[in-house]
Amino acid sequence: MLEKLSVFADRYEELSASLCDPSVLGSAEKYTSVMKELKAVEPIALKYSEYKKLLQELDDAIEMKSEEKDPELFDMIQNEIADLEAAIEAVTEELKILIVPKDPNDEKNVIVEIRGGAGGEEAALFAAVLYRMYSMYAVKKGWSSEILNVNETELGGFKEICFMLTGNGAYSRLKYESGVHRVQRVPDTETQGRIHTSTVTVAVLPEAEDVELEINPTDLKIDTYRSSGAGGQHINKTESAIRITHIPTGLVVECQDERSQYKNKDKAMKVLRSRLLEMERNRHQQEVAAERKMQVGTGDRSERIRTYNYPQGRVTDHRIGLTLYKIDEIVNGDIDEIVDALTAADRAAKAEKED
Repeated sequence: MLEKLSVFADRYEELSASLCDPSVLGSAEKYTSVMKELKAVEPIALKYSEYKKLLQELDDAIEMKSEEKDPELFDMIQNEIADLEAAIEAVTEELKILIVPKDPNDEKNVIVEIRGGAGGEEAALFAAVLYRMYSMYAVKKGWSSEILNVNETELGGFKEICFMLTGNGAYSRLKYESGVHRVQRVPDTETQGRIHTSTVTVAVLPEAEDVELEINPTDLKIDTYRSSGAGGQHINKTESAIRITHIPTGLVVECQDERSQYKNKDKAMKVLRSRLLEMERNRHQQEVAAERKMQVGTGDRSERIRTYNYPQGRVTDHRIGLTLYKIDEIVNGDIDEIVDALTAADRAAKAEKED
C-alpha cells in the first residue's frame, strides 16, 4: 500500500508543478485534464502527508520516552504514543478506502428507468413518487433533468418513466438505487384503511458515449407509430413516436415524448446504447463472482433494496441495515444520508478485499 501511496504523492507534486507550465495554462484542454486528475489525486496525497507526519511524531515520541527519566512526563509521553497509534490506525483505514480504484462511470450522466411492479395502480402512483424524489434530489445537486419516455396512468401514476439526469458525478450518487423499492401504505383508493404493499423497479444506467459501443445499423428494427397519452392536439395525429428493437438481444426501446421523430429517435438510441453497455457490464460482473458478492448492489433489478413504510414514517435500506425515521424528507429528495452510507459501505468492502 505504501508503494501505491508514494506514486500518488509523486503524481500530485508533478500535477501541481504543471499548473505553472505556460503550455498547460495556455491550453484549455490540457488545463482541464490536469485539474481533473489533480482533483482525484489530491485527497490521497494530502491524507498520505498526514499519515507520514503522524509516523514522524510517533518516532519522536518513542525516542523521547526512551530518554525520559521523570515518571510523570514518562506517563504523559506514553499516553501521547497511544493517541498517535490510534490516529495512525484510523488514517490507515481511510487510505485503504481512498486508494480503491474508482468506478470509471462515476462521473457520467445517468439514465433512470422506473417501472411500476406488483400493486397495479398503487405501484404506478409510487413510481411517480420516486420520480419526484429523484427529480428533487437532482435540483438540490444542480443537475438538469430530461424525460426520455413516459407512460402515464389515469390517476397520475407512471407505468413506466425513463429520464436522464445530467450533472457532475450523477452516476456515482445514484448507482446504488437500482433494484426493487417496496412501499407499505394506505392507498388513496383504499376505503377501509388497509395497508397495501406494492413494488417499483428502478434501473440506473450510466450514459453510454458513442465511442464506447458500436451498434451495427443492420441490427436495428425501427418502427414509427402515433403517440398516445393525455392532452395535446398533437397526440395521435402524427407518427412521431419511435420504437427501436435491437435484434441480437431482443431489447426494445420506445420514445414518444418529443413531437419530432428525429428527437425521439435520438433519445431512444441513448437509452438503447446505455442498456447494451449495462448488459455487458453485468455479464462481466457475473464472470467475476467475488466482485459481484462484494458490491453493495448497483444493478440487479430483482434485488429488493429498500422499504418505504408510511404508517411508521420509516425507510429501511436492506443491504446495509440502515433505518431512518424521516420518510417525508427522503421522498422530498433528501437522500444524501442513504447515498453516503451505501457509498461508505461499498468502499469499505472493496478496501477489505484489496487488503
